[in-house]
Amino acid sequence: MTTFNEKIRTLSERVAQIKDSITTEEATKTSIIMPFFQHLGYDVFNPAEFTPEYTADVGIKKGEKVDYAIMHEAQPVILIEAKSVNEPLTKHDSQLFRYFGTTTAKFAILTNGVTYKFFTDLEEQNKMDASPFFEFDLMEVRENQLNELAKFKKDSFDLDKIFNTASELKYTGLIKSFLHDLWEEPTDDFVMFILNQIYEGRKTKNVVAQFEPIVQKSFKQFINELVNDKLNAALKSTSSDDSSPNIQEIEEIEEEEQLPSEPEIVTTEEEIQGYTIARLMLSEVVDEDRVYYRDNKSYFNILLDNNIRRWICRLGLNNENNKYVQFNDEEKTTYQLEKISDLMKYKNKFAELAENFK
Repeated sequence: MTTFNEKIRTLSERVAQIKDSITTEEATKTSIIMPFFQHLGYDVFNPAEFTPEYTADVGIKKGEKVDYAIMHEAQPVILIEAKSVNEPLTKHDSQLFRYFGTTTAKFAILTNGVTYKFFTDLEEQNKMDASPFFEFDLMEVRENQLNELAKFKKDSFDLDKIFNTASELKYTGLIKSFLHDLWEEPTDDFVMFILNQIYEGRKTKNVVAQFEPIVQKSFKQFINELVNDKLNAALKSTSSDDSSPNIQEIEEIEEEEQLPSEPEIVTTEEEIQGYTIARLMLSEVVDEDRVYYRDNKSYFNILLDNNIRRWICRLGLNNENNKYVQFNDEEKTTYQLEKISDLMKYKNKFAELAENFK
């Protein structure tokens, strides 16, 4: 069975391949954000659990809506504000800030599909903090961050436990950021602190200035030597493994020449959205790695095991006035689509056909 960490890393690899072709907020939601929360264990097609366009009235404004709310016992526990993958998140914090105080939710997530900023109310109760206590980057997946992200999985979600560790997470992040800044440019106070331990002469401004590059160099050498010691220890423990590649094998990389060609078939953003939605629904019945697509001039095929005999449905999206989905049942049932998200109406049909190929 695929583990949670493996699922997130696979999603990371897939998003790296498709994110440049995603241009809208809606495409970001269906292609990245919904799969992300599905991997956390939430039924993204069940509005009682994962509610889209959740109404959060703000003061005298009525009908203000949050993109998604994760529900528990008919109450929101996590609010999610989604933006396009190409949009920076910094200017949107205030919008989520307004929503937070009007609901029972204790956590809020601001995301553009790649970066996920987690907020709560550590500083003042029922008022969202200005800065996140945890930030997850799908393009730079780290093991320690996966461990923290896993706490938000549906099957292990514990509101009180996460809230109690949120403060530690927040200040751990601030400390690492502070150390990074010291690494790049040691402050006078930091240099003075070092000098107080090792230098017996007067600590004048000139002395501090002279020692600043020395402290910076020493700091970096210390970290590098620490890392190298760890690497050498790891290499030594695996040196007896005959299957490990040697330097010559690593250097022998063959470069294949590819002639530029203009493809006759162009897979559209809307077709990728359709594939993502179908993949999400099918993954509840079969392993998502079995779901493939094949595009051609007339229609867009969604199939299992990359086998054309195991096609689930065909999407016709090339004609703006006649969009449809055709299913691989006995009648080859066809439904008209007004928008690509209409595919979600046929969740049971996808499951029924997938069962035939299990």
